[in-house]
Amino acid sequence: MPFRSLLRWTALPLLAAFSLHAAAQTTLRIGFQKSASLLTLQKSSGSLEKRLAPLGVAVKWVEFPAGPQLLEGLNVGAVDVGFVGEAPPIFAQAAGARFVYIGHDPAAPEAEALVVPKDSPIRSLADLKGRKIALNKGSNVHYLLVKALEKQGLKYGDIQPVYLPPADARAAFERGAVDAWVIWDPFLAAVEKQSGARVLLDGRGLVNNYAYYLAERGFAQQHPELIQALFDDSQAQAAYVKANTRAAAAVIAPLQGLEPEVVEKSLTRYQFGVKPLTPAIAAEQQKIADAFHALGLIPRPIRVADALPGNAKVAEAAR
Repeated sequence: MPFRSLLRWTALPLLAAFSLHAAAQTTLRIGFQKSASLLTLQKSSGSLEKRLAPLGVAVKWVEFPAGPQLLEGLNVGAVDVGFVGEAPPIFAQAAGARFVYIGHDPAAPEAEALVVPKDSPIRSLADLKGRKIALNKGSNVHYLLVKALEKQGLKYGDIQPVYLPPADARAAFERGAVDAWVIWDPFLAAVEKQSGARVLLDGRGLVNNYAYYLAERGFAQQHPELIQALFDDSQAQAAYVKANTRAAAAVIAPLQGLEPEVVEKSLTRYQFGVKPLTPAIAAEQQKIADAFHALGLIPRPIRVADALPGNAKVAEAAR
């Protein structure tokens, strides 16, 4: 299904007269994380700026350390569009944030994992009981930890979560202040190579690890052509990364402050290529929301359908 079909819900009477001239002087403000390799590549290449220049549209890139902080930026109007993992939108919606899901990247379960130091006595999920585990609260790895404990028959209260952003978590992990770390790429690939961290488990068989494009609702309604341009450029860059992974890694590496081989390894664990939300994807996101509410991680139940575009079939399936 093309994105132009997905975005038909924005075809309000107000937009009937939308033209390229109407987009003049508009700035598309994109929230991204340095770990989001595809957007990092787009930013460095200026590909989106070139695509939008004929429309008189500027691009402003706003960096955030992780998804939860990016969602805060989206909620307060600092950015128009953002790209995050599957958990941050759920925490943000529970807190009353106003946004809509506009697209997603394919599943990448290998791109997040629970790691322990190379000489750690922890050898199985059962050994996690009572241990300190670092993670970024409200990030995609939060759900991975929940599902990993569930698989072992452990409760969330059986471990000691230590909520830290990636940089602080890495420091705590390396000095032995925590016993394990749940983290995503490229931080995952970096700690594997640079400190010999051992992967106890990754997302395979536990989680999908989708990533989502989100937009401020009003911006999505007023500027569907700009969202379409972003997605067209994302598709082009995704094709380039898949066909030229090593070359792409060489470009991205200095921007992320990592060795090219680390970035290349992380790129191979992602499946780039933005797609529209389907009923099945929306239903999977609802499962995560329900699990977080059952554990008391979010203060109230939410309906993912409330943050979806006006697609009746998708919204109904997510209820």
